[in-house]
Amino acid sequence: MNKKNLFSIALIGIIMVTSAFVSMKPAAMSQEKKLPNITLEDADGNKVNIADIGKKGKVVVFSFWATWCTPCKKELNNMIEMTKAWKEKGQVEVYAVSIDDSRAKPKIKMFIDGQQWPYTVLLDVNQEFKRALNFPTVPYTVILDKNGNIVDTHTGYIEGDEYELQDKVEKLLQ
Repeated sequence: MNKKNLFSIALIGIIMVTSAFVSMKPAAMSQEKKLPNITLEDADGNKVNIADIGKKGKVVVFSFWATWCTPCKKELNNMIEMTKAWKEKGQVEVYAVSIDDSRAKPKIKMFIDGQQWPYTVLLDVNQEFKRALNFPTVPYTVILDKNGNIVDTHTGYIEGDEYELQDKVEKLLQ
């Protein structure tokens, strides 16, 4: 066999393997995945059971962030208006989940007070929630349907991703 034939065979193999992985995602996402039974504190020190959040019959958005993450803060700032509209309708709850460690608690509180975000801010200081969802870093977004099933996740943030989030949430409200 010549080099050209070997290259063609290798390329076909890569395409087949890639296709297999891509086709696996929808099947994995279609399985019901519920929230873990973990208790976190909100920014005011109140205990919040994560599993209970998915039992309210509402669409829920978790936006994981950290004080050191510029794209995270930009995403949360760009989501403010849509979050206010969702809050008025009473059908969607948005949680901003900080993965900063416990040493950053005072800094987090001061930061969010200055932002006047319309979100409930949860503190995942031991990263239990992050580990349970098994994602590498922030920003990371999780969407739950009205039955509390995790139906979508998104890693990273680029300008305009908030409109994609808005479309996904609006579809779940129909």
